[in-house]
Amino acid sequence: MGIDDDIDDFEDLDLVLLHDRTYRVRAYAQGPNRMLLRGTVLDRKPAGLYVADDPEPLTVHHMVVDLVIEFPSLEIVQARAVLEIHPHEQCPRIEDHYQNLVGLSITRGFTHKVRELFGGPRGCTHTTALLTAMGPVAIQSIWSIRAASAEGQPVDDPRVVTPEERRAALRWNIDTCHVWAADGGMVTAVEAGEDMAVPLWAEARLRELGRDPGEWRERMRRGG
Repeated sequence: MGIDDDIDDFEDLDLVLLHDRTYRVRAYAQGPNRMLLRGTVLDRKPAGLYVADDPEPLTVHHMVVDLVIEFPSLEIVQARAVLEIHPHEQCPRIEDHYQNLVGLSITRGFTHKVRELFGGPRGCTHTTALLTAMGPVAIQSIWSIRAASAEGQPVDDPRVVTPEERRAALRWNIDTCHVWAADGGMVTAVEAGEDMAVPLWAEARLRELGRDPGEWRERMRRGG
């Protein structure tokens, strides 16, 4: 299954559909020290619900946000918000306000700052909700940007990453969830220089390919 294939988590629900909201966020490398984060939110009403006899779903919101983020500071250096489909003529007037994202760090505290700057009457409800979904994707992409060149190809770098460098790279994970609690076992192990356990999804996929999950650890030692 490719990344564009849909996983249907709703096929077991034999009920009348009222609304369909989809968030999609993708991160792209723009060289070794910059990433582009593009997020979209799409709201649709099922066919015929609002417009009688209409055979097609009705799109009522479509917002797109682009954030260019420097690495490793994770500071936003460019921002663009576009309200593609919206209910009122006045809606797009708020687009330029999202330029205030420039200069913010997308690390911990980002969601709070977004709500402070763009919550309620200070922004577009749907665009602001999209932003809160985009922040974690940047964190998820830290190791990915290390593992890719500007063209998105694997980096073959034999240099071994030191334990100090590994701990510095993982600092963004601390206190982001119960597994990464600052006083928990995972952080304690990383601080002690121990190898992290191979992620379950990586181990399963490597075994499907007939490969040794240990190659994941070796790649991590080389910095992704």
